[in-house]
Amino acid sequence: MNSKKKYIKRYWPFVITMITFSVIVICSFYFVNKPIKNLPVYSPSMISKELVAEEIQFVKKYHKIQDFSLFNQNGDIITQEDYQNKIYVADFFFTTCPTICPIMTENMGYLQNKLIDKPEILLVSFSVTPEIDNVQQLKKYALEKNIIDSKWNLLTGDKKEIYDLARKSYLVVKNDGDGDKYDMIHTENFVLVDKEKRIRGYYDGTNELEMDRLLDDIKTLENSYLN
Repeated sequence: MNSKKKYIKRYWPFVITMITFSVIVICSFYFVNKPIKNLPVYSPSMISKELVAEEIQFVKKYHKIQDFSLFNQNGDIITQEDYQNKIYVADFFFTTCPTICPIMTENMGYLQNKLIDKPEILLVSFSVTPEIDNVQQLKKYALEKNIIDSKWNLLTGDKKEIYDLARKSYLVVKNDGDGDKYDMIHTENFVLVDKEKRIRGYYDGTNELEMDRLLDDIKTLENSYLN
């Protein structure tokens, strides 16, 4: 019995060393071979045709958000230059919407709070009823919803320009055939846009779990610019 104890005592440091080494090797192998998450780059051909302008429905690559010039809640002109070298999340809404918009705005507010310390990540919401949502109305809404101007723009302006952005750039609204040709039916989609003005993800803006998925994808996108 004593000889057995001596044997164990003699070789125990070696056993511990081998176990530690094995754990390190296994962990290293896991992290080296762990697949790197890559976000897709969306094109019109990948999106439901009802959300895309007919003339670009079959475009398969090189799709980017077009330039724009609209007014925010402070009456400032906002263009693509304000999002230069930024990652941002966009959606389409209107301030008098009684159904999904309040939920979407609440979830945008959640993102605003989570991303408050990241000046390189911004938010933008385009009104689909600019004839109602003038600058004064957007300012009132921004104050009611505790929107931080430096983080989140609410935009209004020319209806055709917003319509074209929705159906030719962000690919998120349906055409409303019951009104004029620029009337829109917006969806619950939040759109993740990268620094190259490309769409990298769509998310259900009424779903809290989707917001966490969006935050994870933002982190993935951030990391991609560090390599």
